[in-house]
Amino acid sequence: MKGSLIIIGFFISGILVGYFRLIAPEAMDSHLSFYILCGLMFFVGMSVGCDTKTLLSLRKLDPRIMLLPFATILGTLAGCTVAAVLLPRLNLTDCYAVGSGLGYYSLSSIIITQYKGAELGTIALVSNILREIIALLAAPLLFRWFGRLAPISTGGATTMDTTLPIITNVCGKDFVIVSIFHGCITDFSVTFLVTLFCMI
Repeated sequence: MKGSLIIIGFFISGILVGYFRLIAPEAMDSHLSFYILCGLMFFVGMSVGCDTKTLLSLRKLDPRIMLLPFATILGTLAGCTVAAVLLPRLNLTDCYAVGSGLGYYSLSSIIITQYKGAELGTIALVSNILREIIALLAAPLLFRWFGRLAPISTGGATTMDTTLPIITNVCGKDFVIVSIFHGCITDFSVTFLVTLFCMI
């Protein structure tokens, strides 16, 4: 839990630094955050590569774990169905479009804004940012209450990048490959699913 709070603390600090222009906006135009994320991924990859047991553990994984991304997508859509009932102002396909972002807020909000307008695009942005924040903050609790796959499923498309460090810390290095695989599949599905539900 402490690690998650530290990560959220850095996130909030970043918002404040950006809001008060403590770092020149030109510095962010240089894709600084992308390079920092690449560096983070490098160190996660290096820690996995140095631990030969992690790579060998792939052979021991139950093949059914590879169905996790599809379970995540179906579970998200089921949650969207409940949201559509509780939020009658939004129709079912709008809720599906928002939920199909799976945490990939930058891409999904742009697609939804193009098809459905800025209001729904903003809802998608906030919804998917909240999904990522919940995955970061609640990962230890999700692990304790529901098992090792819960933080991965909650993270959605973010499990191959931003939430990977906390998942590695909470679930163990054995699940790094599962997390990356899950992130790749869900990430790939975002464009297709969001566009599909926007067009229906």
